[in-house]
Amino acid sequence: MALAVAAFALAAPRADAQATGDLGLVVERASGSLLVVDQSERARVGRIEGLGDLSHASLVYSPDQRHAFVFGRDGGLTKVDMLDRRIVDRVVQAGNAIGGAISDDGTLVAVSNYEPGGVRVFDARTLEMVADIPTASKTIGLVDIPGRRFVFSLWDEGETWIADFSGNDPEITKIDGIGANPYDALATADGRTYVVGLFGADHLTALDLWQDPPEPRKILPEYAEGREGRPVYKMPHLEGWAKAGHEFVLPAMGQHEVLWVDSRSLAETGRTPTHGQPVFAMARPDGRHVWVNFAHPRNDTIQVIDTLTKKIIHQFKPGPGVLHMEFTPRGHEVWLSVRDAGRIMVYDTQTFEKLREIEADSPSGIFFTARAHRTGL
Repeated sequence: MALAVAAFALAAPRADAQATGDLGLVVERASGSLLVVDQSERARVGRIEGLGDLSHASLVYSPDQRHAFVFGRDGGLTKVDMLDRRIVDRVVQAGNAIGGAISDDGTLVAVSNYEPGGVRVFDARTLEMVADIPTASKTIGLVDIPGRRFVFSLWDEGETWIADFSGNDPEITKIDGIGANPYDALATADGRTYVVGLFGADHLTALDLWQDPPEPRKILPEYAEGREGRPVYKMPHLEGWAKAGHEFVLPAMGQHEVLWVDSRSLAETGRTPTHGQPVFAMARPDGRHVWVNFAHPRNDTIQVIDTLTKKIIHQFKPGPGVLHMEFTPRGHEVWLSVRDAGRIMVYDTQTFEKLREIEADSPSGIFFTARAHRTGL
């Protein structure tokens, strides 16, 4: 009987216990703060302040979903506690940073820097720097892949580097021939394919990371051939890519269209004309629809594309400055940050009905904790 009582006591939840699986963070870029939001309640439940310049901020989560690591434009790396709603630690590790990643085992956080360039890697528990990887170049497209590895590309050099931290000392593999001025990149969920966008070029470059060494492959050659390029008001975000079934959906730089690519052969399979220059093309988690937002001056609009027909099935205007989208993990809802309206708007993805508006201070990135268990973010 005593053993049964003891076992019950060990298993009983604490009265003040709170789970994090239903939570998320929204970047408030104007005030350098984060809103803590609850998906099920469709509500803001807290705010964390004092994170510096969040004008181009992103974040990743620890495996337990309790802590987030926030990458600020001012070079700040900030560790926050979702439950205590506070900053745990903060280091300004560079003059200008552009994003980061967390290793598959959750022990290392890597930051991609514009100034002074290179990548710096930190202990996720203490934020002590464990590696400095100089590149003499701005670095972009930093992602994690399996095996305690990070992949990133060099704007100035047209190279992609793989940093392997599986041993005692990091090993760097350098791959040249990527192309001039890579501006962003993505990795597939299995960590096999890395796709690089090139500024001013009308093709992309892909690497099969299962090869040793990976060989660059040009894909979507001359996708804008014979057409005048439009002014680029906002770089497309390849990390906001869509994987729908066996196809990728990618925003076309300098064009009003998205491009469809077979994920196995990397051959083009179609194009969809769009309302403006796409910034994010994001698939609902089941892959049935792709939601697209757009660069200034057409950034008040969302279009929804059917992945079977590759046709637009719905268009609406949430408000001025739609910067980011985030689906709930099973895709029944989508949350939109509408910066210039000072609102987060929540929509039903089946009926397209607006379900809630949440006040926020110049919201941009929305990040739910389910991201903790996805590769390449």
